[in-house]
Amino acid sequence: MEIVLTGSIAFDYLMKFPGYFKDHILPDQLNCLSLSFLVESMVREPGGIAPNIAYTMALLGQRPRLFATAGEDFADYRQEMESMGVDTSGIQLIKGEFTASFFANTDRANAQIASFYPGAMAAAADLSLLDLPGKKPDLVLISPNDPRAMVRYVSECKKMNIPYIYDPSQQIPRLTDDDIKEGINGALALFVNEYESLMIQNRTGLTMTDINQQTTFTIVTLGEEGSIIYQQEQETKVPVVAPQVMADPTGVGDAFRGGFLSGYANGWDLETCAQIGSVTAAYCLEQDGPRGHTFTPAEMVARYRNHFDDHGLLNMYLKT
Repeated sequence: MEIVLTGSIAFDYLMKFPGYFKDHILPDQLNCLSLSFLVESMVREPGGIAPNIAYTMALLGQRPRLFATAGEDFADYRQEMESMGVDTSGIQLIKGEFTASFFANTDRANAQIASFYPGAMAAAADLSLLDLPGKKPDLVLISPNDPRAMVRYVSECKKMNIPYIYDPSQQIPRLTDDDIKEGINGALALFVNEYESLMIQNRTGLTMTDINQQTTFTIVTLGEEGSIIYQQEQETKVPVVAPQVMADPTGVGDAFRGGFLSGYANGWDLETCAQIGSVTAAYCLEQDGPRGHTFTPAEMVARYRNHFDDHGLLNMYLKT
């Protein structure tokens, strides 16, 4: 399956605060909130939603194509992604700009406060899926990006009759109510976490029943409670795979999506795809950063089979 991943490309600046944010926030003084946290560590990692998803897919033998913008500081990053088998031919470099930057501060409860500088991502709306060379993609993922780009890709997927997964997540506050409704209407699937699902329902007035009537399926991730697959009137709950250690939550949703899409690219049922996502999410949680995890397909299968029954589907990963 030819899968194109649209979304942010960024460098992640990941910090750890040796305390709890909640201890320093005064609920009755939110109108004059002013806080500064002295962190104990910081690392700079290549990140961004589209490459993070591509990374986990590449670990499972997929070769997704990235379609996004990056800055002049992207050369080493591109080389790393290509070495893993990710197709970066759809990435356009923007002269005079830095690649987008994500600044995340995580406390001892794994709560996060984050900021995002768009940099070269601001030019993503100038890219058109209509200009993609080669074979028309079988599937496009529309994940957080410049809001104008997300709106454009929804329109172009519909115009080109390309199935797409709508994953607005962090950009829900920047999209209009009509943009969100248009993205959902006719999408193959909607991907959100529980809080984002509630935000969308509150913003648009759509219920989960309304949403499920407009998509083929919807995936709602529930943190420690796993995920739910909605298919019309049917709901399927998929549990988490507990991490051996809880190192860092950054990128866990991207790892879940990478695992899910790898299964989907193989034509497997949605429950198996979500179960693979639970396994790959656990790998991510056990390491620092969104791409600190690594595993072979055989290792993923062994861990999967400790929790789920694939009825032999995953045997393809064991072939040499």
